[in-house]
Amino acid sequence: MTHTYHIDGMTCSGCQAKVQGLLSKVKGIDRVSIDLNKEEALLEMSRHIPVTDLQEALKEYPKYQLSAPVSKPNPKEFIVAEEARKSWLATYFPIILVFGYILGITLTIDLFNGPFFWMPWMNHFMAGFFLIFSFFKLLNLEGFADSYSMYDIIAKKWKGWGYVYPFVELGLGMSFLSGFHPVFTNTATFILMSVSLVGVLQSVLNKRKIKCACLGAIFDLPMSTLTIIEDTMMIGMSVTMLLLLF
Repeated sequence: MTHTYHIDGMTCSGCQAKVQGLLSKVKGIDRVSIDLNKEEALLEMSRHIPVTDLQEALKEYPKYQLSAPVSKPNPKEFIVAEEARKSWLATYFPIILVFGYILGITLTIDLFNGPFFWMPWMNHFMAGFFLIFSFFKLLNLEGFADSYSMYDIIAKKWKGWGYVYPFVELGLGMSFLSGFHPVFTNTATFILMSVSLVGVLQSVLNKRKIKCACLGAIFDLPMSTLTIIEDTMMIGMSVTMLLLLF
């Protein structure tokens, strides 16, 4: 069943991510979709949940005021409408565009500056990956931290990790760009992305319909196998470079 609720007090994407994260933790809720412009939250739930329980989930943030359902759409109609509104390409266009930029720029650099070698190209690609992805996360650090705490195994236990993570990515990007201690940089990348992948796998395999925070809180990207591919690719590159270094 699904219900739509009105929520006052949401003013930005950070508020959107905060409310989505808090409501997603309520037992019995399978999906939370927030429309910031309409100030509405559409909740898909496996059982009836009293309004008071939902209000209780938001009690630590008094500015968010949830009121009774304004409509009760059919869950199947909601799912069909959501899928019809956005095609796969439209949904993931931001991350595809970012990867295309990184791939195109790094290939241009390495193909037109002497013989092409895999090692320098992977260094440039990973530098671009971490620098650009950290940039989007830092645009709304609080919103990213809220979204990340919904699925990352460390951020779930310590929300502060969501505030630290973008700076770790930024540091790795600078390290790859400058060639700083390749063994340390690639080992750190392998550990970081492996830990991140665990939370992503758990969410995808459990079919949790939550927001992916890979590009921060700026874009509404659902968690999917594309996120698994992204993390696995970075793990594979770090391992490859470690093997080439020995």
